[in-house]
Amino acid sequence: MIYDYKITTRTGEELDLADYKGKVIMVVNTATGCGFTPQYAPIEQLYRDYHDQGLEILDIPCNQFGGQAPGTDDEIHEFCTMHFNTTFPQMKKAEVNGANELPLYTYLKSEKGFEGFNEHPYKELLEKMFAQADPEWDKKPDIKWNFTKFLIDREGKVVARFEPTADMAEVEACVKALL
Repeated sequence: MIYDYKITTRTGEELDLADYKGKVIMVVNTATGCGFTPQYAPIEQLYRDYHDQGLEILDIPCNQFGGQAPGTDDEIHEFCTMHFNTTFPQMKKAEVNGANELPLYTYLKSEKGFEGFNEHPYKELLEKMFAQADPEWDKKPDIKWNFTKFLIDREGKVVARFEPTADMAEVEACVKALL
């Protein structure tokens, strides 16, 4: 269950996800230099619109996809607050795939695997890039790119996974339904 995990905040404190019991949680791996980076704006809007109703957002910067999250945790935070006025909590930069992935991500991927990209201008480019690297890429639950979002309901169940190509209106509709 999601409440069994702990993660490290940007400032080095341990965050016990059990503290979020009864909340709707969005976990998102982010990057500051990605084509999807503008999603910080609608994610921040979700936080402002629904935080008082029980939405928590956990932003976990990750540099595993094209080296698009360079810099220290403080530099990433400064970028996000300066360019997108973010107020949701940012965690320590971490890996979401592979031998050093956060145990939280091992769990999230076991609950909701990859189901394909949504129609998006980047869809074909991403599919071609992954297919060249691994013909079986689409059968693995790994996080494929920056801004993959998991939604967890108030009981701690992982209910949805949204790839970065998902329309943010669809993400918002799911958030509203869970609140």
